[in-house]
Amino acid sequence: MNKIQHFSLSIDSDQIAIITLNVPDESMNVLSRQTMREIEILLDEIEKNRDIQGVILQSGKVDSFIAGADINMISACSTIDETEDLARNGQSIFARIEKSRIPFVAAIHGICLGGGLEFSLACHYRVATDAEKTQLGLPEVKLGLLPGSGGTQRLPRLIGIQNALDMMLTGKQVRAKKALKMGLIDDLVPASILLETAKKIVLSAPNPNRKIKRSLLNKALETNSFGRGILFDQALKQVDKKTQGNYPAPARIIEVVRIGIENGIVQGYQAEARGFAELCQTPQSFQLRHLFLATTEQKKAYKVRSDVARTVDKAGVLGGGLMGGGIAYVLATKANVPVRIKDIKEQGIQSALKYSYELLNNKVKKRFMSTSQMQQQLNRLTGSTDWSGFAQRDIVIEAVFEDLKLKQNMVNEVETQCKEDTIFASNTSSLPIAEIAANAKRPQNVIGLHYFSPVDKMPLVEVIPHAATSEETITTVIEFARKQGKTPIVVKDGAGFYVNRILALYINEAAQLVLEGEPIDVIDKALVKFGFPVGPLKLLDEVGIDVGTKIIPILTEKLGERFTAPKGLQKILDDGRKGKKNQRGFYTYVKPNPIKQVLRKQSAVDESIYDLLQVDPAQTLNQEEIVERCMIQMLNEAARCLEEGIISSPMDGDIGAIFGIGFPPFLGGPFRYMDSYGIANLVERLQSYQVRFGERFEPAQILLDYEVEGKSFY
Repeated sequence: MNKIQHFSLSIDSDQIAIITLNVPDESMNVLSRQTMREIEILLDEIEKNRDIQGVILQSGKVDSFIAGADINMISACSTIDETEDLARNGQSIFARIEKSRIPFVAAIHGICLGGGLEFSLACHYRVATDAEKTQLGLPEVKLGLLPGSGGTQRLPRLIGIQNALDMMLTGKQVRAKKALKMGLIDDLVPASILLETAKKIVLSAPNPNRKIKRSLLNKALETNSFGRGILFDQALKQVDKKTQGNYPAPARIIEVVRIGIENGIVQGYQAEARGFAELCQTPQSFQLRHLFLATTEQKKAYKVRSDVARTVDKAGVLGGGLMGGGIAYVLATKANVPVRIKDIKEQGIQSALKYSYELLNNKVKKRFMSTSQMQQQLNRLTGSTDWSGFAQRDIVIEAVFEDLKLKQNMVNEVETQCKEDTIFASNTSSLPIAEIAANAKRPQNVIGLHYFSPVDKMPLVEVIPHAATSEETITTVIEFARKQGKTPIVVKDGAGFYVNRILALYINEAAQLVLEGEPIDVIDKALVKFGFPVGPLKLLDEVGIDVGTKIIPILTEKLGERFTAPKGLQKILDDGRKGKKNQRGFYTYVKPNPIKQVLRKQSAVDESIYDLLQVDPAQTLNQEEIVERCMIQMLNEAARCLEEGIISSPMDGDIGAIFGIGFPPFLGGPFRYMDSYGIANLVERLQSYQVRFGERFEPAQILLDYEVEGKSFY
């Protein structure tokens, strides 16, 4: 037993073996080659001891069970055969547990994901705590993979095909209460009696051959080959529509589950191991795994600096508009701090409070939370039209209009009304933080904290210090952003910062294509097919055309003529088109007659916009050129931002683009994409467009240098 480093084994008076997994020097347990070898040693020991009545698997970590497999272990496999052997080894070890003569019980508290859930599925029983932190899932699809240690075969047989596909194709985490309802776990208890309950299960040894909990529709579909055929075919159609063919993992998951159900579990395991191995070697999985590792590495890097961070116990928000309401919501519900909202009008405060109420009430309706939990979170939100309640705020985040004088006044007011060390964080999308802090008495407390809309859904925040911002303020804001569940990147102060700079040129080019006569829906569909969640023009409608274009003059003034908006955008604004919020934009928001829509095959584009712009829409470019023109503008500007030190690394640039604007994750981000596209190829395309369309396509100097030197970003 001296080879065991990750587990401890104890045997109690009832001859129940308790295995505790506690990976040293890690905040969460992960399954590595070493861990898997140790499981085999433990199984040998247990099988030799004929007195043992059962085994309980638990975690030695405070708030997590097993977070999954070690991604570095998977990435270290250089061939398909080597990766397949890794999967087969996992299958073999977990099969030993499943076939054991004595019952194994997984006692789950905290997150139980990926290989951790596959480990649990191999056990005969699963009991979990009712804690909020206890969540179960198979998120391998998010890494371009499928569960490779038996998950694709055990899960459908335990909870039914549809429920299993839903979990595996989305990678979503299931709360313990829902897991019990689905039959994924056998019991749900408070953490205080988790081990005691697991022991009772071992000693009573109930029948492990449980019936799957199925709805009537699921029974009709899943219990016969005809119904299953419909189910699998429909799942494939939905996957094709959602992934646009850019992600191979979801279709492979369906195929592997289908083989196991129709041809038997032996063939299912073979298909699973091979599918895992082949997916692991795809470029999509390569990029998705590197993205995961990059975000993990970034968290660790920030954690090193976190010892100088102050705790934020109370927060304030200035402005009750859409952004202010969204920020207040994440502070109260994710960071769990009391939030005071200030607006010049009572209506603004009511609007911000209503925003949170509607989001939380929706969760109550869907039974994600109880009414009392909703009330508890709403109680953290208060508001006023004056500065009452602000004296003890640790941080105040402003989300007022993009007006420099107004924001400077807000800084002065906070310095007067709040504590000496209160941090003033501006949610400006374009104004340099140094200018906002220009008249500050305590400029070390002033920083930018740029959220993205909608705040409750978008994971990125840009943290923007100016020259005088203190290290304490920077680290406090980074830690506070992470407490809200956000992914922060630190960017240098300057107009538009990083994300809005690269987004502005991308949207400008899309608008330019419209003025050249390319149909709006053709442009958007081309970029969605490429991998963006929505097209650039639809995005402008969603954000608000007035909001989305307000930054353009500032960028043009500070950064040059390449940011000049196509002239047609002003016509759209003058026509009062603000997008979705006032039901007038590039798209129509009045539901058409369904019969007419079928007969005429109407698109959702508001056709009157073409008359306004005096263009006759007709597709003249192929999808590839539409995508290329928009994309290389974004890539070129991303390279410039790195050159100017706006972002400190290609990794930050990739994380910012993926989490801030939905850059296709399977491409790894702008910098990884530039590497795979080829720097020389990118320069050649930019110069070609520069000849045709002018200086807005002039290649960044860093690209020209990298081409000559044969360098890449990674």
